[in-house]
Amino acid sequence: MTLQAAKNTNAAAPPADSTTSLYGAARNRRISVHDIARAKERGEKWAMLTAYDAMTASVFDEAGIPVMLVGDSAGNCHLGYETTVPVTMDEMTFLSAAVVRGTRRALIVGDLPFGSYQEGPVQALRNATRLVKEAGVGAVKLEGGERSLAQTELIVESGIPVVSHLGLTPQSVNTMGYRVQGRGDEAAHRLLRDAKAAQDAGAFAVVLELVPAEVAAEVTRSLHIPTIGIGAGPHTDAQVLVWTDMAGLTGGKVPRFSKSYANLRQSLTDAAKAFAEDVAGGAFPAEEHTFH
Repeated sequence: MTLQAAKNTNAAAPPADSTTSLYGAARNRRISVHDIARAKERGEKWAMLTAYDAMTASVFDEAGIPVMLVGDSAGNCHLGYETTVPVTMDEMTFLSAAVVRGTRRALIVGDLPFGSYQEGPVQALRNATRLVKEAGVGAVKLEGGERSLAQTELIVESGIPVVSHLGLTPQSVNTMGYRVQGRGDEAAHRLLRDAKAAQDAGAFAVVLELVPAEVAAEVTRSLHIPTIGIGAGPHTDAQVLVWTDMAGLTGGKVPRFSKSYANLRQSLTDAAKAFAEDVAGGAFPAEEHTFH
């Protein structure tokens, strides 16, 4: 796996036609997995964000984000858990339904949380079906390559699109830890093998998390389905970020691979302080906020 392969993968693609682009096309329907496949054929790169509620999702939908992931990262970001492991199917169904209700255009992908598919294909299909029927998602995501192939195959055969998640898989944090995956020839080849196996099982996209850029480039070059990078360098077909990291809402240390495009934490802090000070000083509510 060479850097030259990465450079070739990152070669500039011709601009997408505004009538077909995931961003620019006027649509009276949701983006589908077929739209995603055609974007790969065009060489169009696209952005994906997590979302966990209707209001935030509606903002991202208006901004033109074509795919949103209702990730089990909600456990860390919104539910107060230390990891994603405690997140339940009830919680994922509730959050996914809210995001679906808040959007009109984006393809919504719902995460299958830890414990919802590890028992085998039947359990996986039951819970994937629940996300589709009760929440209305257009696809589901599950972690693991070869170890989740039977689950992926049955879900896809039953008519539900699947995204596979490889590299760092947060649901395995207790055995894997938070460290880069795919370093060294053996680990890199294993990752590529997992990606090809997921593709063969019917997955329509593969998330690559915390993977060396050169390895991610080789995987991207080798697959006909799109790769979605998070901490996997610039050579994947798409990029996904946790929205609270992207918007600067996360407190404390954020992942090295993330980038903050705003400072919402400071903005909300300033707004809350200003409100409290107005109330304490008698400036709010003023006459214009009062009924008689």
